[in-house]
Amino acid sequence: MRYLSDILDGLAFTELQGSADVEITSVAFDSRAVIPGSLFVAIKGTLVDGHDYIDQAIKKGAIAIICEDLPAHTAGEVDFLMVADSGKALSLVAANFYGNPSAQLKLVGVTGTNGKTTIATLLYQLFRDLGYKCGLLSTVENQINGQIIPSTHTTPDPIELNRLMEEMVAQGCDYCFMEVSSHAVAQHRVANLSFSGGVFTNLTHDHLDYHKTFDKYLKAKKQFFDGLPKSAFALTNIDDKNGNVMLQNTLAHKKSYGLKSMADYKARILENQFGGLLLHIDNEEVWFKMVGTFNAYNLLAVYATAMLLEQDKSKVLTSLSKLTGAEGRFEYIVAPNKVIGIVDYAHTPDAVQNVLSTIHDIRKGNEKVITVIGCGGDRDKTKRPIMARVASEWSDKVILTSDNPRSEDPAQIIKDMIEGVDPAFKRHTVSIVDRREAIKTACMLANPGDIILVAGKGHEKYQDINGVKNHFDDMEELEEQFKLLL
Repeated sequence: MRYLSDILDGLAFTELQGSADVEITSVAFDSRAVIPGSLFVAIKGTLVDGHDYIDQAIKKGAIAIICEDLPAHTAGEVDFLMVADSGKALSLVAANFYGNPSAQLKLVGVTGTNGKTTIATLLYQLFRDLGYKCGLLSTVENQINGQIIPSTHTTPDPIELNRLMEEMVAQGCDYCFMEVSSHAVAQHRVANLSFSGGVFTNLTHDHLDYHKTFDKYLKAKKQFFDGLPKSAFALTNIDDKNGNVMLQNTLAHKKSYGLKSMADYKARILENQFGGLLLHIDNEEVWFKMVGTFNAYNLLAVYATAMLLEQDKSKVLTSLSKLTGAEGRFEYIVAPNKVIGIVDYAHTPDAVQNVLSTIHDIRKGNEKVITVIGCGGDRDKTKRPIMARVASEWSDKVILTSDNPRSEDPAQIIKDMIEGVDPAFKRHTVSIVDRREAIKTACMLANPGDIILVAGKGHEKYQDINGVKNHFDDMEELEEQFKLLL
């Protein structure tokens, strides 16, 4: 419990009705989470306007309201504060309410289109293996010293972010590694966190349903680096054409990593096979359990981050060589008849191409590649035909199927995808709306040694259909079908 005046420290407001000399029990931006004594922040969202729920929040016991527009009638026993941007205000008051826990941690944010989860997870695993207490905030799950906390967003809202970090501090954590999504930056969720470093992976086509243009998407990522302090480091993938853009206006210490270009941290792939990667990294040859060029970038980013955090080189490489990364990222199993099944979270055109090009690089001969892929509903429609085109160009057979259709008709989503398939590849492309049947069909089509890629859902254990999350696990389905392959 804190006084409202303390929670408002640093907040610029245009009008205050009340004394601000009241004790606050919690901060909420969802009226359903309000309890007696809460500070309610009314945010104008893309779908819902929190201002419409101010009366409801007061009825539930809110004693202070932050808003952009004052209601026509304000209750005398409730404090009202008017601000220019409620989203920015929420980020600040949430940090203040929880005692600015990020400043008590070495917080590293990872942003980019692909690779965020793997890099953040590897950093968390690495630093725990090096003997540190750590926290992880990721798409797959949040963790505090091994305690798993379910994840609902790539980057949580400011209240949950600060609450989790307060718990990390309470448990004696030294580090926190987190994914920073473009949505989180645009919505100011990370605006008042104290970062020790930022990592940029790459930038490709994604989230244009939200950002509308690629330029706005790029600027959201860049905004994260623009906000880093002088005391932090900014580490970028110099091989990505937007790598240098991220560093243009940052005050942070600029560093780079890459496989192709001159960089502060370099690596070279010596071997790439299903068993793992042999990399020449910082004048050392090291075998890693992870697969593919994209994972060579991920491993190099993790190594560079560890060096910037002043860790011992030998211990870092030894520990990294044992790690396997995040669930649902190029996970593979082998059937009794030697068919290989791969589950990967790839849900952008570039990620799909990365996975399929990796499969082509490491397959030994004429094995067929059968890809099962879909696109999510209520999300960026412009990438649907591109993903289908990439899958058809890099696969011997493609099965287009359902993938979290949400409120949309899955058959229509598949029609949108088919638009991108070149006529020359359409005879190798089929549509099976039912994802279970699609995976079953891929297994029936596979001959010994063939490779099945099930892309898009990765770690997810559900199918989101009309607002209901039904249990579904790509790896589980593959395993069941593989039992039948003799």
